[in-house]
Amino acid sequence: MERLAQHIEALVFAADSPLSPDDIRQVLEEAFETEFAPADIDAAISEVKARYAVDDFAIELVQIAGGLQFMTKGAYHNAIGTWLKQTTKKRLSQAAIETLSIIAYRQPVSKTEIEQIRGVSSDYSLQKLLEKELISITGRSEAPGRPLLYGTSIKFMDYFGLKDLNDLPKPKDFKDPDQEIGERAPIEEAVPGIVEEEAPVERTDDEA
Repeated sequence: MERLAQHIEALVFAADSPLSPDDIRQVLEEAFETEFAPADIDAAISEVKARYAVDDFAIELVQIAGGLQFMTKGAYHNAIGTWLKQTTKKRLSQAAIETLSIIAYRQPVSKTEIEQIRGVSSDYSLQKLLEKELISITGRSEAPGRPLLYGTSIKFMDYFGLKDLNDLPKPKDFKDPDQEIGERAPIEEAVPGIVEEEAPVERTDDEA
């Protein structure tokens, strides 16, 4: 097909979440009522990647969260991070960040396990993370009462720019000041008058 790479470029640019090669192929087959070989789609994707890999462009086509998305190159992150701080007031609360971190590193994990680690109730934080679609319910535990299990979502991968969970920083990385990064694009606004942190979890004599 003529200008296949340009059609793929337009699709990825217009999408609000990463598009996989299969997603792209299905869209194009329906739009043009013809079949496309996966090899042709892959070749066109490689063409788009190569086009944006040169220094003339500040963006690049990257594989992220199981799909493809345009992202700014690392050389321009500082300017963009400054702009985001200046123009955005919403951000995750400290409680939500703590809860999300536990889920990311311990998933699948139940609410009880999260609260045992944090030492406080996490109902509010879990609710907010579910609303923001940064986590999802992945199933139920075999423990008594079969509590719900939580894990990170595709949106989490997209938001933090991760190709897969292996890209999560290792605990040893947090000890190196050079590995620290600025604030992420905030996505939750604190509501005045609401106490965000929950009450400590009550423990029985057996748990003490």
